[in-house]
Amino acid sequence: MHIPDGFLSTPVWAAMNLAAAPSVAYLARRAQREIDDSRIPALGVMGAFVFAAQMINFPVGLGTSGHLLGSALLAVTLGPAAASIVMTAILVVQALIFQDGGVLALGANVFNMAVAGVAAAYLPYRLWNSGRLRNPAIFLGAFLSVLAGAVLAVAELLLSGVRMGQTVLGVSLGLFLVTAVLEGVITVAVIRSLEAMRPNWVRAPDSSGRLVLGALAGAAILLAVVGVLLASADPDGLERLAERAGIAARARNLFTTPLADYQLRGFGADWLGKAAAGLAGLVAITATTLVLGKLIARRRGA
Repeated sequence: MHIPDGFLSTPVWAAMNLAAAPSVAYLARRAQREIDDSRIPALGVMGAFVFAAQMINFPVGLGTSGHLLGSALLAVTLGPAAASIVMTAILVVQALIFQDGGVLALGANVFNMAVAGVAAAYLPYRLWNSGRLRNPAIFLGAFLSVLAGAVLAVAELLLSGVRMGQTVLGVSLGLFLVTAVLEGVITVAVIRSLEAMRPNWVRAPDSSGRLVLGALAGAAILLAVVGVLLASADPDGLERLAERAGIAARARNLFTTPLADYQLRGFGADWLGKAAAGLAGLVAITATTLVLGKLIARRRGA
């Protein structure tokens, strides 16, 4: 779902950057209502967990993989504005440190996943977050978050002049639908697991839920260190779409980093390099989200 540089035309990526910047600024102000000092640890742990989960690709069929997006998971636990800020931090770290998603295309990725994706995820939950409809609402929100990001990404490619035949477009959207269903199943399972450990933590994720915070942190480390061994090597839905549309060769990086492609060079074993990169990412995401949380909480206090 991360659009690399080279896929979007200059007018499209420039327009998306102009749309994303004020959107994130507005959401940062709105996040003051959702973040206080007691909730800052949850931002760091949830950000780290979603980052680690995004590293694990799972097969969705036809030689294509997908991974957890996490917009719904963040929106349900942190609130929509705080979720958008955490997702934005994840996307920025991924683009600048791991070269996952373009730098020029960062505005498009942020708008697709951190703004529109979170909004689509939160709307069903906002409407039906109690009683029998709660789990279906969480599932629907997760499902819609993936579709929103996918449809926007495809629209941006089409506006950039990328030609897609009906077959290519239909197969790609079908694979995105499968990914969306799996996103919903995983999100509901994670939320139910968190509520089993501490029933009220999801609705009020403060620092008193140390068991939940510890479990999430441990799960993030396991995903980053061990989960990479199980991750599918198949390209994700957007990469497969780019191959079928004949634009995969356009992808380019504006610079190189030691952690490109989630691989720290210099290790004898490929797994060690991936694990080291994953752990470095967890540290970067946790530190970034904690700092952002403190800044937002401070402005709320002021």
